[in-house]
Amino acid sequence: MSRRLLSRRSLLATAAASALASVPLAAVASAQPRPDAPARLTLPAPTGPHPLGTVSSHLVDRSRVDPWQGTGSVRELMVQLWYPALTTHGRPTAPWMSPGTTAVFEREQGIPPGALLLPTTHAHLSAPVNRGRCGRPVVLYSPGLRSDRSLGTALIEELVSHGYVVVAIDHTYDADAVEFPGGRVETFAITGDIDDALVAKALAVRTADTRFVLDQLAALNTGRLAGAFDLSRVGMFGHSLGGATAAATIRADRRLRAGANLDGSLLAPVTAGTDRPFLLFGSDPGPGGEDPSWDQFWDSQHGWKRELALAGSTHISFTDLETLFPQAAPILGLTPEQVARAIGTLEPHRAIHAQRDYLRAFFDLHLRGVDHRLFQRPRYPQVRFVR
Repeated sequence: MSRRLLSRRSLLATAAASALASVPLAAVASAQPRPDAPARLTLPAPTGPHPLGTVSSHLVDRSRVDPWQGTGSVRELMVQLWYPALTTHGRPTAPWMSPGTTAVFEREQGIPPGALLLPTTHAHLSAPVNRGRCGRPVVLYSPGLRSDRSLGTALIEELVSHGYVVVAIDHTYDADAVEFPGGRVETFAITGDIDDALVAKALAVRTADTRFVLDQLAALNTGRLAGAFDLSRVGMFGHSLGGATAAATIRADRRLRAGANLDGSLLAPVTAGTDRPFLLFGSDPGPGGEDPSWDQFWDSQHGWKRELALAGSTHISFTDLETLFPQAAPILGLTPEQVARAIGTLEPHRAIHAQRDYLRAFFDLHLRGVDHRLFQRPRYPQVRFVR
């Protein structure tokens, strides 16, 4: 892949790893925990009327040998289901990351033990589901390469608080860490040069993962969550390689009615587009100009399409690190310049507010038929209508 694609809107850029990797790790590793109890990092509260529930599910695709293991083991995934709850009374809040993935995250980023308390979510574990009248529209989420499902929590919670069910997918072995029931943790296991061929393989694996999850939605729509999903209204969004996964899956599977790509480069044949609605929402292009793969996609996309750019942002602005990194910076001894290099110059609240509003407006328009008119003319100074 070209250097410009790798540095700007890259399939390969990682959400979790790239944030701290974009500043000198020595600054992090040399930081000492404060003598008093560290403050807990927080995620922005969702704005919708619904309280949130969440459960995780271990899925096993016995029809596939895991392509990253080569040992004959079947493909295993973890997914997290987020949904509007009837009540959250007596239900504890869910952690942002599971204990096993937290340990890997801290180790990989060189964060001193005890220096940070990672956030809890606004969702409550196994809270009873609010099914709505006829089930709720479903949105799938796919994170970037070497990221896990937790990195999209701020966007996921916003959708759920406004009445969506969201299914967040961990792609085992291309995520930094995935924790399975019983505490087993599987870490990043892709070897070899990260080139177009490997990225194409990763994209094919992720597309198969996502289609398997779509197959499993009917089974998940039983028991505790029975009747919660309206499987006639399913969409998908993702960040980086997850955005490319959304574009690849909507081409491959007509069960997806709409898709959104948050700052992810594309590869052929995904650049050929689709006949269904698709949103491109990218970081500030900077002096490098437009991503050629987005130009190719735009020219061949026959369904509804829009392209937006978030001024003053970077690739990882479309993850939870947009809000968590500035909170962690003073604890870890990072300078404002290092923070700006990681997440850009746009104030985090404004960045998250715009992403949440436009993503929800997109799915409301195409899965609910509700038009908030956000795509008719610019309303936010931080959002540029590219085309």
